[in-house]
Amino acid sequence: MRYTEEEIRRKLQLYFVMGSNNCLKDPEIVLQEAIDGGVTFFQFREKGPGAKEGSEKIQLAKKLQAICKQNGVPFVVNDDLELALEIDADGIHIGQEDEDPQKVRKMIGDRILGISAHNLDEAHNAITQGANYLGVGPMYETVTKKDIREVKGPEVIVEMRKNNLTIPIVGIGGIQKGLIKPIIEAGADGVAVISAISNSEDPREAVMELTEEIK
Repeated sequence: MRYTEEEIRRKLQLYFVMGSNNCLKDPEIVLQEAIDGGVTFFQFREKGPGAKEGSEKIQLAKKLQAICKQNGVPFVVNDDLELALEIDADGIHIGQEDEDPQKVRKMIGDRILGISAHNLDEAHNAITQGANYLGVGPMYETVTKKDIREVKGPEVIVEMRKNNLTIPIVGIGGIQKGLIKPIIEAGADGVAVISAISNSEDPREAVMELTEEIK
């Protein structure tokens, strides 16, 4: 399935980012419970210490992709073009230091391309390079990603919207319960969350609480 800009905007509401090494229990169970709770978008990010590689990574990606497909949730792969194409993912998300966006856009055709942006210049560049949405952050301090940029907070989204950037935006970085309202008020279409869901004893309940705040 291919998604329109408005569908992407709507689906970004609660965007779950996860790999097996982020989870307290089986990633398939975590993802299913998270979707049952109301997750609307999923990024497979199998990176860092203890992450699966090779055929194990591919098998896990396929299992999680199947769960997303059954539930009508877009499934994008973090920074692995080969994998995204091999399993026909709905798209790919790349950071500023990852693959060349124009090359990626050419390779993935009309699939979803998400690009991380930390400031207005990067946002403008991402849009001209074919991004369908921006992952903007970090909103707050985070321990999940070690290579974190300087924390700018929701103000960076305010600046983007003031400069007439209408592209769908998801805020990311250190987002936990109680921290969502300022991000949505700044102009984000949704929030991207890792540990607040994946490290929860009850991912479904965690998602429901986060969704309550978004609304």
